[in-house]
Amino acid sequence: MISPETIQQIMGRLDILDVVGSFVKLKRRGTNYLGLCPFHNEKTPSFTVSPAKEIYKCFGCGKSGNTISFVMEHEKYSYVEALKWLANRYGIEIEETFVSDEQRQQLQIADSLFIINSFAQQFFSRTLFESEEGQDVGLAYFKERGFREEIIKKFQLGYSPEKRDAFTREALAKQFNPDLLVKSGLVANRNEQLQDNYRGRVIFPIHNHSGKVLGFGARILKTNEKAPKYINTPENEIYVKSKILYGSYFARQAIDKADECLLVEGYTDVVSLHQAGIENVVASGGTSLTIDQLRLIRKYTNNLTIIYDGDAAGIKAALRGLDLALEEGLHVKLVLIPDKEDPDSYVNKVGAGAFTQFVQKNKKDFILFQLEVALSDAGSDSVKKSEVVNRMAETISKINKAEDFTRQQDYIKQCAELLKIDEAGLHALVNKFIRDKVSTMERKQPGVVQNRFEQNAQQAEQSGFDEATFTLLFKDDLQEREVARILLEYGIKKWDDKKLVAEYILEEMVDESLVDNKDVIRLIAVFKELLKHNPEQLSRSFFIHHPDTSLSTFAVSLLDFPYEESEHWRNEFSQSSGFQKSLFEQSYEDFIQSLAPDNTDKLLKFLKIGEDKTNQEVESAINYLKLRKIKRMLLENQLDLEKEHTPGEFSMLHQTHEHLKKMEIELTRKMGTVIIR
Repeated sequence: MISPETIQQIMGRLDILDVVGSFVKLKRRGTNYLGLCPFHNEKTPSFTVSPAKEIYKCFGCGKSGNTISFVMEHEKYSYVEALKWLANRYGIEIEETFVSDEQRQQLQIADSLFIINSFAQQFFSRTLFESEEGQDVGLAYFKERGFREEIIKKFQLGYSPEKRDAFTREALAKQFNPDLLVKSGLVANRNEQLQDNYRGRVIFPIHNHSGKVLGFGARILKTNEKAPKYINTPENEIYVKSKILYGSYFARQAIDKADECLLVEGYTDVVSLHQAGIENVVASGGTSLTIDQLRLIRKYTNNLTIIYDGDAAGIKAALRGLDLALEEGLHVKLVLIPDKEDPDSYVNKVGAGAFTQFVQKNKKDFILFQLEVALSDAGSDSVKKSEVVNRMAETISKINKAEDFTRQQDYIKQCAELLKIDEAGLHALVNKFIRDKVSTMERKQPGVVQNRFEQNAQQAEQSGFDEATFTLLFKDDLQEREVARILLEYGIKKWDDKKLVAEYILEEMVDESLVDNKDVIRLIAVFKELLKHNPEQLSRSFFIHHPDTSLSTFAVSLLDFPYEESEHWRNEFSQSSGFQKSLFEQSYEDFIQSLAPDNTDKLLKFLKIGEDKTNQEVESAINYLKLRKIKRMLLENQLDLEKEHTPGEFSMLHQTHEHLKKMEIELTRKMGTVIIR
């Protein structure tokens, strides 16, 4: 793990304009900056960055966050990977917290393998372009496949010469560890002699999602029945085949924007499609899709289109991993390339436009396609058809996400029609598979009995309350969020000579039942701990960049830009240079002076521009929650009064009611009005 000191260093150097500006062209607009959103296609800029708040928000697609979450979202990094990226950008040395000797050794081996692979990639690329053999054999092969030099360099393709130890000699001369060279798969130990493993092959480096080389795929060029067509890096500390998709580094942003991932089999398929301008494509390497590969795809999109050869082997390969994809919530389509072509040859044959049209026109629903293939194989055999019914029911049962319920029902209906069986019967069979799966899982926890407040809320909903009162009692989340926002915005400001705003709020909110929102409760708890143990860390930035992404996301949402320029304002006023200058380049005071040069002071005083209303905001938010609490207690008391009681109990309940009503009246008078929203 990265040490807290290093994280603090990174946080201290963060500049959201610098980081976001390296990916998005930003233009100043008042105190904020505006640009085209990198997360969706747009022609009119709606992506806004606030350097003061250290956050961004797109009013088009709704995405928002901080500097770190921008890097995570844009580059598809984990939190730690984003921190390392930022540390590298600002020249900060990463200091790791204590790890065991075994963990430290594994990290050192991983770092060494990355360094070796980087050296090897440069060696193979240099050999391809600068050596006579590389040009005559390797480069000639790539050009014969139709690859242009720019795409060869983009994917860092290379060539390993025929000489027995060309790479090995150069690597050993650079003092690389022989054992690690063998572990990397680049070098083989045969009869106690170290020699190159990829001799006479063209090289396809395989990158991780940050662009580092994890390993290699090496294709033989000579006809040799004994040698495999491809040799891949053996699994080691950094290369785990089940977690890798070839081309994902180059495709990640295109997949994100297209909201679709195209999956092919081979390396050359990926390179050819990228060269044709179809960049949202990755390759599985011809193996069955694994759960890790599917989750990697799901980081970018829920829409997966598999493009395989149209022969029997291609169909069989395409159908593997279907159930896993469904369980991960992916929407899977299938396209089969005709005429014994593969994606590489077909895109070169028909061109990018025709290829894209073909894919869009020939997408087949994966489940229905699987059913068609199975029915074709079953023919008129009733036993085989029965097996198909069971297989399809089990497949449909894998669609287990709550949001996909309607999709599951549609599949049941369509499959029942194709199978010519009763829809209700198929529905029952699907449910049986779901129940069987549940029964094999761990026993569920007993249901938690509803607490009294939930019961009261149900009864209150049936009691004829008007919507405003019911919202105040049970639904209004806005004021709870407002308290959290005030803590972030003003928590470290002085309430008076003795305490901070945060201390006042926390004293007033000793009763935790004032708040229902779990995110607000969590934020208040963290704030309270900081105030008690590390008050020097208290700041808005601490929460915006908190390592708990759910907390940082919530903090950013509280500080979101509350307004955006309306279409009416843009059309009617922004075109006017005077208004535009007033809105974006002048202070409030300058703007008022331009409107009323002789009465600026009076007008500013009337508008109370700049008046600090922090304390009023705090009291208003706290009193609102207290009023809601009192009204809930009145409701509970009223519900108790409707039950049977002894005279003494009734008397106590009536006294409680009167006391609560007095508190309500006093509070509403203090607030200046009865706040029912």
